[in-house]
Amino acid sequence: MTFKPPPKPKRSRSLAELTREAINPAAAKLGFGEADVLLHWNEIAGERLAAVCEPLRLQWPVRAPNRPPDAPPEPATLILQVEGAFALEAQHLAPLLIERVNARLGWKCIGRISLRQGPVRRRARGRGRPLPPPPEAVDAAKAAAQDIADEGLREALVRLGARALAGKTTKS
Repeated sequence: MTFKPPPKPKRSRSLAELTREAINPAAAKLGFGEADVLLHWNEIAGERLAAVCEPLRLQWPVRAPNRPPDAPPEPATLILQVEGAFALEAQHLAPLLIERVNARLGWKCIGRISLRQGPVRRRARGRGRPLPPPPEAVDAAKAAAQDIADEGLREALVRLGARALAGKTTKS
């Protein structure tokens, strides 16, 4: 018997695809079928709530022995670690979180949320305010948009153009 190397992939794969494949086995040990909820928690919960809570695991109910095999699975309980002072807010937002997680997964996976108070290991990183564009970029954008009659549209285009021109000048 001779050894044959595995076939090479037909296309290059993104880092996100490789990361998901590497994380999915670890996520399965926590009850998550896939790592989507863990990887995209900041988007699901929102930056403000993600800064003070994180998903720990999914707890699936025990399947009843007399339950038909083709019956849909019962929803799981999402267990969240929440900073102590924000537990009440997380409790009030639980229905919204359930809806968002289920929408992300595409089916009614979560039926309830259980909160555990304690320190959150990671914090959501908020983006700082971007630096204002340099004056020469603003002047160039104003010159390009001077023929626009609508004042609101002209101001929006100047802001957009100044940012675009500022990015162009810093890269070169």
